[in-house]
Amino acid sequence: MFLKRRFRNTQITVWLIPLLYAAAAFLFGFTVPRLSHTYLPGVVSSISVSAAIGIYSAVASGMIALTAIVFSLTFVMVQFSATAYSPRLVLWIARDPVISHAIGVFTATFLYALAALAWVDRGGSGRVSLVGIAVLDGLLIVSVVMFIFLIQQVGRLQVTRMLIFTGNQGREVIESLYPPFETPGSSGYPQTPLPTCLTTVLHRGHPRVVQAVDIPVMTEIAARNDCIVDLLVFVGDAVLDSTPLLRVFGSGSSPSEKSLRQAIELGGERTFEQDPKYAIRLLVDIAIRALSPAVNDPTTAAQALDQIGDLLIRLGRRRLEIGAFRDAQGKLRLLIGFPAWEDFLRLAFDEIRLYGSTSVQVMRRMMALVSELIDVLPEERRPALQEWQERLRSTAERSFIDQQDRLDASVADRQGLGSSRRIGPAG
Repeated sequence: MFLKRRFRNTQITVWLIPLLYAAAAFLFGFTVPRLSHTYLPGVVSSISVSAAIGIYSAVASGMIALTAIVFSLTFVMVQFSATAYSPRLVLWIARDPVISHAIGVFTATFLYALAALAWVDRGGSGRVSLVGIAVLDGLLIVSVVMFIFLIQQVGRLQVTRMLIFTGNQGREVIESLYPPFETPGSSGYPQTPLPTCLTTVLHRGHPRVVQAVDIPVMTEIAARNDCIVDLLVFVGDAVLDSTPLLRVFGSGSSPSEKSLRQAIELGGERTFEQDPKYAIRLLVDIAIRALSPAVNDPTTAAQALDQIGDLLIRLGRRRLEIGAFRDAQGKLRLLIGFPAWEDFLRLAFDEIRLYGSTSVQVMRRMMALVSELIDVLPEERRPALQEWQERLRSTAERSFIDQQDRLDASVADRQGLGSSRRIGPAG
């Protein structure tokens, strides 16, 4: 299980890419015309000097105006979507590399046009470099392509695409993090007592979030020092100053705190990496925001439950008990806490059940989802699901005064409203 190191140093990358484009544009703007003038003096354009000046000037002024308009609209859309979905989710869209590269291409075209303009009619030669014009044409074509990609990215802010994007992040981490259900579990503390605690590593500094743990490195450190590392925080936990991060057990010398700290990735916010709970958390955020009285959009909540249901099916078919890691000789070296099946169910259902308890559509969709999970998942997962089935029925009985409304809310319906049919065994 290796870290995929995605979205690291995001703020640096977002601005580094446009700066690299700008530097390259200045370099090309001052060197390409010079090289063309020196080594290709006969390769000139039939465009007149005045026309070339007009073209370069129009491109420079037009590109800076286009950049301002397009990105003003884009960030207004992002801000609007943050209020409609979740500010944590929209940040991932705003960090998309397409946006950084689009800023870079637009800026490069603007700067190249300005730099190359200085070489038009250089020294009163009355010539216009054909190579310079060709480079400008290429940048314009690339700018149009990036503009199209940018419009497509803005289209991702539609609610359906946002839900699919979030679900895809969760599916990806589930596939990479958890082994198949047939794999034997390896969670929990060993039956024999752990050795003497050698040291406890505390977090020092500002509040941070545990984003990932480099499991191979941590295991190798423990094996090299013949000790056991017990991680005291979950991926996704916030750690404050003096929060215990891990304990080291053994009979020899303790590994250096620096090497242990470097194996724990801390950041300013949660990421999808090694944290399937975060995808479900964001989907639940979208659902309960849609169920707020200010929005009152139960259909969006039902669509969020579609993605949540798919993630729960994938989780239910995976071995979630993976907290104990051993070295090549089979010795226990690392203990990490991972959420249990019941934790995922509570995260997925509890808040939506509370906020959507008076929505017939949401209750029917949740009834259908739980019934479907009972049908398709292994026997080991069913007791917890059957408990949730009873909780949903109890919620419907408390929330609806009218008998017919209670009956309607208790029907399993995959669409929420419009496709009532029997799903799973009668219970």
